[in-house]
Amino acid sequence: MILLDSCRVIATMDDAGTELENGSLLIDGGVISWVGTGRPPAREQPEVVDGRGLVALPGLINTHHHLYQTLTRVRAQEGGLFDWLRELYPVWATIDADWQRAAAEAGLAELALSGCSTTTDHHYVFPSGTGGLLEAEIEVAARLGIRFHPCRGSMDLGQSGGGLPPDSVVEDVDRILSATDDAIGRFHDPAPGSMLRIAVGPCSPFSVSERLMRESAALARRRNVRLHTHIAETLDEEAYCLKTFNRRPLELLEDLEFLGADVWLAHCVHLAPADISRMASTRTAVAWCPTSNMRLGSGFAPARELIDAGVAVGLAVDGSASNDSGNLLAETRQALLTTRGRKGAAAMTARQALRVATRGGAACLGRDDIGSVEVGKRADIALFATDDLAHRGAESDPVAALVFCNSGPVRHLFVEGKPVVRDGQLQSFPPPLGHSPSPLAGEGRGGGSMYR
Repeated sequence: MILLDSCRVIATMDDAGTELENGSLLIDGGVISWVGTGRPPAREQPEVVDGRGLVALPGLINTHHHLYQTLTRVRAQEGGLFDWLRELYPVWATIDADWQRAAAEAGLAELALSGCSTTTDHHYVFPSGTGGLLEAEIEVAARLGIRFHPCRGSMDLGQSGGGLPPDSVVEDVDRILSATDDAIGRFHDPAPGSMLRIAVGPCSPFSVSERLMRESAALARRRNVRLHTHIAETLDEEAYCLKTFNRRPLELLEDLEFLGADVWLAHCVHLAPADISRMASTRTAVAWCPTSNMRLGSGFAPARELIDAGVAVGLAVDGSASNDSGNLLAETRQALLTTRGRKGAAAMTARQALRVATRGGAACLGRDDIGSVEVGKRADIALFATDDLAHRGAESDPVAALVFCNSGPVRHLFVEGKPVVRDGQLQSFPPPLGHSPSPLAGEGRGGGSMYR
């Protein structure tokens, strides 16, 4: 039992937007058992964590990532999506389990230190002859203590079939479906409070066949798991879809039965008004990736319009080769700023941006047990300091200051009631000690695990 005592503010992100000054909360067995002011009723003396000067939020939720890309940052610096992919596919073709483990250690640790308690990962590169890739990142997430929703991704449409990726990184459809079904059977936990759930994630219209899209959707619905893919990210993709399928990207997904309340889509930058209406009516959710979309020159997703239409929108750092960071709180600031840049200074508030990063993310992942600080919800809590130099002068609104100011690493992060970060330090990994050998070391590009 843990008492987070006398927080400067608890921003609950509940339906009413309740905020408690000098608030406290009690964690009991991985669940929030009390939220209020004063001393809680407790059957035993809890461990007390001093919350003075700290703002407590629900743990942030990252809805789209490619952890393996953490080892290939700052590549293809001037390339748009297609050129960026063409440069990086040959590098990613050498991925193995050691690479995946080292990348997951760095990427998941980076997320946790930014206050992220739950993340997905869309892993779709399975070079021939490799194994243990999904297993490696699942093991790292469990060791770190972060809640994990990896997608068993896939590509089956190589260059010889008219797709963008080289044939060396695509798989046979039947093998993909078998491996995906096996991953669900081995790892997916649908229970409330689950720390590990699997989703089905064919990659994109230019790397996946229509057969794989249809059969992936059928498999996910047969096994009652969620569906994910990239869509409408760039104008190049839209042109590809029109030329290849004679349909725009969202029209293609609708024809393939890849829209619905069990689906969340990454990017959705280039949407027509009819696409937004289609997504709202089908209850399809969106992973919004503002930094990645700017980095690759893809454009700006109409997140404000999607939210106003009733579409569930979560926030995402995307892969670290197109960001090149995994700081989800910084991404929340980007969400606010890009929306204001598009729509004006009143288009999004700091609290609305934080709501996207918490409640919106929970909705994307189909979770009603996380995303807010309420009695009965899982105890995923991020506490940020607001009494430091970065927040000097922002005392009038410490909650908004987390978004407007240059907030530092999370002070404490609890996931399922267990400390993942304490006093700014990861609890499951030793501090960085330098670099160990990695698949990229021979290129002089650095790499390897920082947490061994």
